[in-house]
Amino acid sequence: MNITTDVSGLTPLEARAEHARLSGLIRHHDLLYYQKDNPEISDAEYDQLRRQLEALELQFPELVTADSPTQKVGFASQQEFGKIQHTVPMLSLQNAFTEDDVADFLDRVRRFLNLGEEETITLAAEPKIDGLSFSARYENGVLVYAATRGDGEVGEAVTENMKTIANFPTTLDFSKKILGSSVEENGIIKNNNKIMSVLEVRGEVYMDKRDFEALNAQQDSKGQKRFANPRNAAAGSLRQLDPAITAQRRLSYFVYGWGEVSEPLAEYQMQAVQRLSALGFNTNPLMTLCHQQQDIMAYYHKIGEERGQLPYDIDGVVYKVNRLDWQERLGKVARAPRWAIAHKFPAEQAMTRIEAIDIQVGRTGALTPVARLTPVNVGGVLVSNATLHNEDEIARKDIRVGDLVVIQRAGDVIPQVVRVELNGRPIISVPFDFPSECSVCQSPAVREEGEAVRRCCGGLICSAQATQRLKHFVAKDAFDIEGLGAKQIENFWESGVIKTPADIFTLQQRDAASLTPLRNQKGWGEQSARNLFESIEKARRVPLARLIYALGIRHIGTETAKLLARHYGSYAAWHAAMVAAANHDESALQDLLSIDGIGSVVAGTLTAFVSAPQQEVMLQQLVQHLDITAPAPIELQTPVSGKTVVFTGTLTRMTRHEAKAKAEALGAKVAGSVSSKTDFVIAGEDAGSKLKKAMELGVTVLTEDQWLEMIA
Repeated sequence: MNITTDVSGLTPLEARAEHARLSGLIRHHDLLYYQKDNPEISDAEYDQLRRQLEALELQFPELVTADSPTQKVGFASQQEFGKIQHTVPMLSLQNAFTEDDVADFLDRVRRFLNLGEEETITLAAEPKIDGLSFSARYENGVLVYAATRGDGEVGEAVTENMKTIANFPTTLDFSKKILGSSVEENGIIKNNNKIMSVLEVRGEVYMDKRDFEALNAQQDSKGQKRFANPRNAAAGSLRQLDPAITAQRRLSYFVYGWGEVSEPLAEYQMQAVQRLSALGFNTNPLMTLCHQQQDIMAYYHKIGEERGQLPYDIDGVVYKVNRLDWQERLGKVARAPRWAIAHKFPAEQAMTRIEAIDIQVGRTGALTPVARLTPVNVGGVLVSNATLHNEDEIARKDIRVGDLVVIQRAGDVIPQVVRVELNGRPIISVPFDFPSECSVCQSPAVREEGEAVRRCCGGLICSAQATQRLKHFVAKDAFDIEGLGAKQIENFWESGVIKTPADIFTLQQRDAASLTPLRNQKGWGEQSARNLFESIEKARRVPLARLIYALGIRHIGTETAKLLARHYGSYAAWHAAMVAAANHDESALQDLLSIDGIGSVVAGTLTAFVSAPQQEVMLQQLVQHLDITAPAPIELQTPVSGKTVVFTGTLTRMTRHEAKAKAEALGAKVAGSVSSKTDFVIAGEDAGSKLKKAMELGVTVLTEDQWLEMIA
């Protein structure tokens, strides 16, 4: 099994296919390890799979969904574990790898909140524990349940297991005086720490390094499988069906945040954590406040130097905006808060030799060079492949077959070549000649002006592209057809059973008339074939956004597909609009470009897709087998629910970014240009052509104050 395939240097569409492949492998091995206790690969190989997937999602955050293995620990909730719906989603963190990344984070916060340069952004900083996230809900001071993070929306109930962890409270003492919680009233100091009807804390379960070593020694003595690292040990221990086993594993925890609360904990992050500490929770004593960039970096380097002496594993430092009202304003993006970031420690490096340079062909025809390496251990993971990104990168670093190179896993994940050690270069060495034709179908490989990537022109005749497109079509965020993974797609393609998406939905009918039905073929049986057909049948009913995304149109990710589906409302309307735009209908094209987030590049790929004859035939054949559902109506009942708004001019009370985020959170659609479909134009100072067009079309124009009053 090849589990070291490079995951970087990919286009978004290629990344989607690779994400589906890696996710399928991880789920397979999770099932074997966590539920069947029969692993097929080593812990190191498994860790590499997960890290490759994490790397892919670092490069392509839009790939992260509730179903992604990176949002889960172990396998999906077993029936023995109850499922807990998080009342407030448990988000993941965006990552920073350099000082410049941290500076960019601060700049984004400053711009979003429209803060002046003189305004200090104080951050609460603490080590990033490498463990398993959990939440615990208390009602009137009594523990109701504890749950794993799960997929961020739903976790597993581990209440009894959490109770076995030392110093984890099952009841809270709200009478205890708390630092920063006293107020002065008529000259009398009072403690305002009243009982909270709801308090949901969040934190990390981990295993102390010494306890980890003792556990592995115990595993050795019993002839049982060793744990790869403390994080895996903690995750496996907390998810034991027998709490007595968890109790023997000596787990620890830190609380660092909260979810649902019946009343605000404090005004500041640091103050809130201190309050949680006074209530009896373990909090990290290394947490501190940083007021300037130099304070942040000094703390980062200090923790990095002390990393080896800490009793627990960490992989970086977390920074959070200290003011909770600012956190509220900043809100979140799809999967992460805007007010926090994880600053990862530098990648580990190693030296090895390049044995060969291969070219991989992706779904969009992109030719990606991959270095095949003499296997080398980098941070506990055996690395045999590294990305070379593109031909410019090879030329810039003068990378050749036979070279001695330094490699690293960026963010402890993606293997990449850092530099060539010229003193280790063989005497007989020649520069790498990047191919000008596809290695799969021998079609010309063309590099368009302004692009770093060379692409195969073979299109549908290129089997590499065709199979990758089909893998994308059935992937989790697309049609999500269970039982039709990468291996099955390849087998069906080679046998000629599935060549187009429409073939998937006629498979059962054709199989019934076949002399060699699927149930009689190697690797299949009566039940597995039935399960596949049921999954295909279920997939016929598909939301419009998923269909648009599944088509594999270049530059169209899940979020862009949702924008298009929401704007047009139905497949018929979307398809007709794309065809009209492709035929140079100015009104249709301008309507497409009016969607906030759709630019000329995306519009160009959409119109090029529908104007290609083979794609049009594919669509016609496909949609006759589908029940395409319209986007769900907006549930929020606000004055701007379902309304289309346009912001123009300079806003003075909030930034354009914050205004847009607020409008979308209230159910509005934010457009980039004014049309007859626009409901409101919010005009700031020095508004220009958009304001003029709104007045010409009779669109309602609001001042910034009027807008804020409307959405208050």
